[in-house]
Amino acid sequence: MMNHLYLFALGTFLFFTGCQSLPAQNITAAKDLKNQNIIYFNPEVFPDIDEIKEPTYTAFYAAVSEKTQYFRNYNMLRVDSYMPYDAVDVDSVVEYCKNNNAQLAVIPKVKYFKVGVGKYVFSNQVIISMKLYDSLGNFLAETNYDTYRKNARILGSAENSIKIGATGAMTNLGKNLRKSKTYSISGAN
Repeated sequence: MMNHLYLFALGTFLFFTGCQSLPAQNITAAKDLKNQNIIYFNPEVFPDIDEIKEPTYTAFYAAVSEKTQYFRNYNMLRVDSYMPYDAVDVDSVVEYCKNNNAQLAVIPKVKYFKVGVGKYVFSNQVIISMKLYDSLGNFLAETNYDTYRKNARILGSAENSIKIGATGAMTNLGKNLRKSKTYSISGAN
């Protein structure tokens, strides 16, 4: 009878210690190290005219999504929020990165050229500028791409110029990051 009691107590003890709550294995942790989320804010549009903002956003995000589709390890997340390019609120960038599980944040700006006198008559040339921040709020790189100086674009639509400019700015941003080596894509950052 005592042997059965000891055997039962030992079995119960092993059962409860084997069933204690252990931290669950995070299967997505290894995947998260490989897949990096990058958030893109709505670009600041100059001049500040409401009629051109939505087509600019559409063309910009179309270009960014086309460029990032070739990189399997990077996910583009669109943030429908305005972040001023010249006065970036670093605390907001950190908060957005934390809430969206993003490792990088891009603050873009689209500047249209003014042609003519008086009211705005737009040309198809644009300057696309981008600033890159990490999830801790550290400034990593800045670049711009002038579609007129780089490609001498005289003909074509403004939408196409935005796509070319965004692609060129993203390429320049990647080159600047590789040259500076200030940020390594890893789980540590």
